[in-house]
Amino acid sequence: MNVESFVRLEEMENGLYQLVLDAADARMNILSKAAIASLEQAIAQLPLASIKGLLITSAKDSFVAGADITEFCDSFAQSADTIFDYSMKVHRLFNRIEDLPFPTVAAVRGEALGGGMELALCADYRVVTEQARLGLPEVNLGIMPGWGGSVRLPRLIGVDNALTWMTQGRPMKAADALRAGVADAVVADDKLAAAALKVLQQAVDGRLKYLPRRGLKTRAMTLNELELAMACDTAEGMVSMFSSDHYPAARTIVQSVRASVRMNRETAGAHESRDFIQLANTAVSRSLVNLFLSDQALKRKNRQYANTGQPVAQAAVLGAGIMGGGVAYQSASTGTPILMKDITSQALEAGTAEANRLMLGQLKRKKMQPQQALATSQRIQPTLDYKGFDYADLVVEAVVENPNIKRAVLAEVEQQVGRDCVLATNTSTLTVKELVGELQRPENFCGMHFFNPVHRMPLVEIIRGEQTSDAAVSRAVSYALAMKKVPIVVNDCPGFLVNRVLLPYVHAFARLVIDGVDFERIDQVMERFGWPMGPATLADIVGMDTGHHAEGLIAAAYPDRYLTGVKTPTDALFAAGRLGQKSGAGYYRYEADKRGKLKKSSDPAAHDVIQSVVSGSLLLTDDDIVQRMMIPLCLEAMRCLEEGIADAVADIDVALINGVGFPRYLGGAFGYMDSVGLQDFVSQCDHYSDLGMAYQPTARLRDMAAAGQCFYATESATSSVTSASANRV
Repeated sequence: MNVESFVRLEEMENGLYQLVLDAADARMNILSKAAIASLEQAIAQLPLASIKGLLITSAKDSFVAGADITEFCDSFAQSADTIFDYSMKVHRLFNRIEDLPFPTVAAVRGEALGGGMELALCADYRVVTEQARLGLPEVNLGIMPGWGGSVRLPRLIGVDNALTWMTQGRPMKAADALRAGVADAVVADDKLAAAALKVLQQAVDGRLKYLPRRGLKTRAMTLNELELAMACDTAEGMVSMFSSDHYPAARTIVQSVRASVRMNRETAGAHESRDFIQLANTAVSRSLVNLFLSDQALKRKNRQYANTGQPVAQAAVLGAGIMGGGVAYQSASTGTPILMKDITSQALEAGTAEANRLMLGQLKRKKMQPQQALATSQRIQPTLDYKGFDYADLVVEAVVENPNIKRAVLAEVEQQVGRDCVLATNTSTLTVKELVGELQRPENFCGMHFFNPVHRMPLVEIIRGEQTSDAAVSRAVSYALAMKKVPIVVNDCPGFLVNRVLLPYVHAFARLVIDGVDFERIDQVMERFGWPMGPATLADIVGMDTGHHAEGLIAAAYPDRYLTGVKTPTDALFAAGRLGQKSGAGYYRYEADKRGKLKKSSDPAAHDVIQSVVSGSLLLTDDDIVQRMMIPLCLEAMRCLEEGIADAVADIDVALINGVGFPRYLGGAFGYMDSVGLQDFVSQCDHYSDLGMAYQPTARLRDMAAAGQCFYATESATSSVTSASANRV
């Protein structure tokens, strides 16, 4: 039997059948609405009288990767009653599967996530491969399981374990699933079919008692009040540690389970659906779903680059400073050998020490095994000369931020490498155009901007110069992906994309301080708003010398949007030698604790220095501070979109999330403007029009606002965002 090209029923032997999930013309199975309809039809057509046992399996490399997230935005925009009715429809379908009059076994390889995990939970037993990953990651999209996951999982593995799975949202390895009781057996991939059939036959023969197990999932749990309170209170405590009020899904999951565990399956399912609807109707969920789709769109774009580019078998980095050592470590730790060159032995020793420090940290945190650390170390080859550079496929230039020195070094190394070798500058403030200099092969030259610290920051900007070839871009993207980074291809301009968009935010902070707003209060307001750190703390981490240099260069490139001839707080602190964490004092004072971790504290001396640049005494609300900080950032993102610095709204938002820690719950700059509403956002801009061009909306933004549009509903924004076919929960 073939049902809608998604499910087929195959008779095996001795009354055993298998229900094979095999979406036509798709790389993996996802539970779209069409797939659910096909599954429903297949279950309705089962020849119940002739089946003794049913194996639920997949013809793909994965079981079911989840629901179709591309359908979420439209689905969540429907009425609460419509969402509830569909959720209950799936509940009834999964209940029918769970209630079939014969034992069932799910054979799981690859991913069983979200809706796929919920389907697997309906089976009486689950046999999984060693490489399988199982989980309920819905919380990462601002929602909760909606097809019975929060009902069945607590009854199967206990409330405390289930809440950990659901609130953390991490896919679990097969071994963890076995220990928890989600999986009943773990086998090698080539043994899956035989092992699953063996379990099914044992259940048919009565050697395995499946009905009592099934009953546990359908009845109310018998926890006493103290047991329930301990499990849920502990979970709420853990949630409070890693989830802010901006992300209500984890808390809602705990509350939902607390309320439903003493209900039977049907009543608990309806309760779950109602809680799911509350989350689905939030701006947070819409932002996180759009962000997920944006991320998937960027991944597809990067795969296309990588598929057309040549891989990097041997890399090299020029400069053994913090950035050079970080690049060397990241390259080596992800499998690509790298030469690390500098002009002095002391510099090389410092670069090697930086790489070793990073490896030691990974070893201490058990993120790396000793043999992995040894292999990483062996892939880094320090050198004072160019020996071996003729084998390099890509060279990262990470020398001092001086254009003359960079041009000289690039011209020198070009003579030492092969004709196809890509040269990539790691500059953060200079343009590709001004560094190309006298290169003989400018088509092989691009920017490759890593963010500090390299091993932690996921984003890498790949900057296309006027003469940069597609082949060079593709190789740089391929190398970044091999380093397990998130590359984004942007066009050349001062500050590139991320720093160009961030600097107006930094400048807005400076203007607030000059206007008399306390910098510590600004930090507190922006951190409550969702930023991982306030702008003053960020300045201290970056370093006042670096910030002073970058702000000056970018302000010179865009003078109409920056204060000129005005001394800023950064200028004052830099002049006072307060460079931030690197000097022990900037906006704050820094001292190492017993573990060597820097702790910040308020410093009256910093306030004294900054007071020299304060010229106002404005009294602003928290909302005023947020708006004055966010508007220039968002408007600069809009200008970058209009100028074609990045290809799409999706790219810019993903870059800001991964590059500067833009609050995820807002979905990026364009997601934020959508959440405010473009008409209201433009009104906010006009309210601050006296602050100059940095607060002036572009003509296109005004037109969009007047037309009632939003970014994630326009063709330019969604054509690359919503075309994903393998997105799932």
